[in-house]
Amino acid sequence: TIEDDMTLPLDRKVELLRSFDQIIYQKGWNFHENGPNEKDRILLVEFDVVIQEFLRLKPEFQLVIADITKRMGNGMADYATGEHRENMSVATIADFDLYCHYVAGLVGYGLSDLFAASGLESPEIKKDKTLSNSLGLFLQKTNIIRDYREDLDDGRQFWPREIWGKYADKFSDFTKPEYKEQAQQCSSNMVLNSLSHVPDVLVYLSQLKNQSVFNFCAIPQVMAIATLSLVFNNPDIYQRNIKIRKGEAVKLILASTHMDNVVDIFRHYVFEIGRKNIATDPNFMEISILIGKIEQWIAANHKPTQKTVQTSQSYLLLPILVGLVGFFIYYVRL
Repeated sequence: TIEDDMTLPLDRKVELLRSFDQIIYQKGWNFHENGPNEKDRILLVEFDVVIQEFLRLKPEFQLVIADITKRMGNGMADYATGEHRENMSVATIADFDLYCHYVAGLVGYGLSDLFAASGLESPEIKKDKTLSNSLGLFLQKTNIIRDYREDLDDGRQFWPREIWGKYADKFSDFTKPEYKEQAQQCSSNMVLNSLSHVPDVLVYLSQLKNQSVFNFCAIPQVMAIATLSLVFNNPDIYQRNIKIRKGEAVKLILASTHMDNVVDIFRHYVFEIGRKNIATDPNFMEISILIGKIEQWIAANHKPTQKTVQTSQSYLLLPILVGLVGFFIYYVRL
């Protein structure tokens, strides 16, 4: 909301980002300087309510949130001021990973720390930072692929030049008809990069014991794999912002209550990615190998239990009550 708003002066943006860990302790603070079209503007206009609830948390929870906020804000500020960038684009894949770590991987760190501190999960859940980081990176990278057109129109570029520069001279070239083949190959390269986090995601989810925590973590991940399948070899991403259908999203939400179901969902969409993989694409072999590794991990590490709510054949046919559809469409931001 602050980092993404291109109408905010850079100096003001950096000031806010580097001090947000202190702002969250300031009762009554709110912010009215976002542009009128900033879609989450209302959050900062009424941020005093968020602060009020934050200050009601136990001190140990506040410390976790403040620490992650500080690290995240400073990381965002580094990118906003041009560090790790070439002109307006993230430069290397390593820089891309670092950016996604700051804006999403650190959220994974914080959540794991909160799950452990609350006693809802074992303290072991916070020890493997690679898994926590991948939980955030998979979501962030998938959204960055999906949001190509929206970000381009708003003057943002998050795809790393190390990837897209192999296929075009300008980031905007992929919108042109004469770059259709290069655009397809570039997006498949980006999907390959995001898909590499799937094994870590499945390992992390398989370690969760608390039902509420599992649901909270699993739902965004199944949305992400469904979105990744949707954007793979889909030229529409270069012309408009695309999303999975709301009905499909509701079905995924209701099915994401058990690891068996989640594995089935991942298998389904990974299969779809493999089905759409193009043999003439220079990324074809790497994508195929990665899909094989994901299947291999599932076969070796996941043993289905008797608690499965829906089978892989039936979860997409889950009956949806009209009231539930309305509820989730209203409350779930896709």
